[in-house]
Amino acid sequence: MELAIKFRNDKLVGDFWGGTAAMLVALPSAIAFGVTIYAAIGPAYAGLGALAGILGATALGLVSPALGGTNRLITAPCAPAAAVLSAFAIELVHSGVAPASIVLMLTALGLVSGLVQLMLGFMGIGSLIKYIPFPVVSGYLTGVGLIIIGSQIPKFLGVASGTTWWRALISPELWRWESALVGAVTAAVMIIAPLVTRVVPAAILGLLAGIVTYFGIATTDEALLVMQGNKLIIGPLGGTAASMLDAITGRWQEIGELKLSQIGGLLGTAFTLAVLLSIDTLKTAVVLDALTRGRHDSNRELIAQGLGNVASACAGGMPGAGQMGATLVNLASGGQTRASGVVEGVLALIAFLALGSFIAWIPVGALAGILIVVGFRMIDRQSLHLLESPWTMLDFIVIVAVVAVAVGYSLIAASAVGVALAMFLFIREQLSSTVIRSKIDGGSRFSKRVRLRQHMETLEQNGGQTVILELQGSLFFGTKDQLYKALEPELRDRKYVVLDLRRVQSVDVTAVHLLSQVRDSLSARDAYLVFSSLPQNLPNGRNIAEFFDQMELTTTTEHVKVFAGLDDAVEWIEDQILGESQVQLADLPALEVHDLEIFKDRKEETLIDLVECLDRRSVAKEEKVYSFGDPGNELYLIRKGAVRITLPMAGGSSRYHTLTYGRGDFFGGMAFLSQMTRLNDATAIEDTELFVLRREQFERLREEHKRLAVQIVEAVAKVLALRLRYADKELLALQE
Repeated sequence: MELAIKFRNDKLVGDFWGGTAAMLVALPSAIAFGVTIYAAIGPAYAGLGALAGILGATALGLVSPALGGTNRLITAPCAPAAAVLSAFAIELVHSGVAPASIVLMLTALGLVSGLVQLMLGFMGIGSLIKYIPFPVVSGYLTGVGLIIIGSQIPKFLGVASGTTWWRALISPELWRWESALVGAVTAAVMIIAPLVTRVVPAAILGLLAGIVTYFGIATTDEALLVMQGNKLIIGPLGGTAASMLDAITGRWQEIGELKLSQIGGLLGTAFTLAVLLSIDTLKTAVVLDALTRGRHDSNRELIAQGLGNVASACAGGMPGAGQMGATLVNLASGGQTRASGVVEGVLALIAFLALGSFIAWIPVGALAGILIVVGFRMIDRQSLHLLESPWTMLDFIVIVAVVAVAVGYSLIAASAVGVALAMFLFIREQLSSTVIRSKIDGGSRFSKRVRLRQHMETLEQNGGQTVILELQGSLFFGTKDQLYKALEPELRDRKYVVLDLRRVQSVDVTAVHLLSQVRDSLSARDAYLVFSSLPQNLPNGRNIAEFFDQMELTTTTEHVKVFAGLDDAVEWIEDQILGESQVQLADLPALEVHDLEIFKDRKEETLIDLVECLDRRSVAKEEKVYSFGDPGNELYLIRKGAVRITLPMAGGSSRYHTLTYGRGDFFGGMAFLSQMTRLNDATAIEDTELFVLRREQFERLREEHKRLAVQIVEAVAKVLALRLRYADKELLALQE
């Protein structure tokens, strides 16, 4: 009990610290994003923008984590939303739309985009994120880390906003040493802190160290203690609780003024915004999964994000998504559950109402130092090991390509490039792997139908008529040539070409067209294309047997045969070679003792005493001859019909077919000779007539006719040895 309480308390503490640290990162960004959007309407609307950012951070923080299922994910106003909404506002300004109407349309745009996200979640679109390969995730992770570092370098150096990171690095005259020192101290403490203590999160200690450093520098420069115009700190937030309430109520009093045509015109932009926010959220969730070995529910998360954006719009806030920077700070600061996201939302509101003046003094360089450390930790340095093997070189190239596009263009484009390259790698892998798992000559692979000695000799002599190819993987346009090269040599002189498809995962139209050509080539010279084990329930839901029928591959000629299993196919071919069929065998009379193979060379007078010891038994179709566990005290000689031997599988609910014995053969010899219990079941597969030699009759025969008893044992042993020889030959062929 005490351990459970301690564990729960550790989680609560971690969520509080994580949510606090995330708020310190998300809130300034939310304010900046809001100002960026609303300042496009006019300078007078900058304060309203700051308020929209705070309301967005609050509403998203309270709703999305509470309904979503991803631990540690922080939802807040984000850069994609700022980019789309500011461009939308600028376009409306150029079109001469009144500022008040633009504000309302921004609110409506956020509301509609949230509804679109809800639709995407309910439609299950979020599940597609699971198909993003690891190299893409790795590249995205590294790309985001580099982007975060690049975006924070100007802030770290105290350079004016709008300056690129590379220009900031090559322009020392623009640096503010005070900001760089604060950032360096923050980063250093954040790196060293875990080596000293884990009670307080490293990000919090780093931030406190940065604040102390800033005010330490301020003792030598009084200008740093002035808030107005000081670009090294966050600065005043603006707004009050009263202004916040007025903004919310006033917004919805005026929303009715929007025309239906105006709302309809928002749909295209709303859909674009919803897709961008969804991708941003799900990518952050994927990165979080990679860092924590977790697994998020993409569709649930989209629904939660949509409801959060609807709530934000209703409150007059700007939309947002799962924010990478704040999420990673939350993770680094000890956040453990979804509660950390709710803490961030609550503290965003409290911080604005009660601690606005304190937050205003947080150095921008300190926040930049924290995010730079987080960015470096995101870079997947383990991926460098992919360079050590030529087999993984192309995977590394995918990672580099994703990073390059992410840094040079956009994260969304990087995702598209990564998925496209991953598809290329998949096709390449399919092309490099063989679809021919094994190739066996018919003289080395026999059915489970046990044949008489002379029949086996015939099958061995005519084994060259048959070839068996076991296929695997995907039969598609990329492996068509490989399949044809394997089949081409067999089309000239083989009468039976068997394709075992039980390990095939997919077949496309190109492969079916090739098989149709193979079928026509064989049919032209009265040969057969034989399919076995056609998959009927692949992981993708496709039924290959039905597909072949639809494409008329297996339905247009008698020279194509389809069997449920390979043994059934091989047995049919053996019957064709031997000139037998089930109908012909059923018409044959029951054999007498001297007609049986094991007694074929014995004199009739020698067998007279044996006949007297044998019982005649009739077994109906599907009737058991014996069952697993029965005493092995009988030897069975088949006069007519056939018997199938099966082994019970684990659990006893199914049976595995091992052998089938037919007319003129015998079974049950192993248990009869060893006097052990039966280890299998014997079932008649057609009406069957048997000779049965019981153990007690054999013992009497051995006493009265020792020579005959020895001959029986010898005959049984020879046949069993011959069967073992053929079994060994098959095993050897399968290993080649």
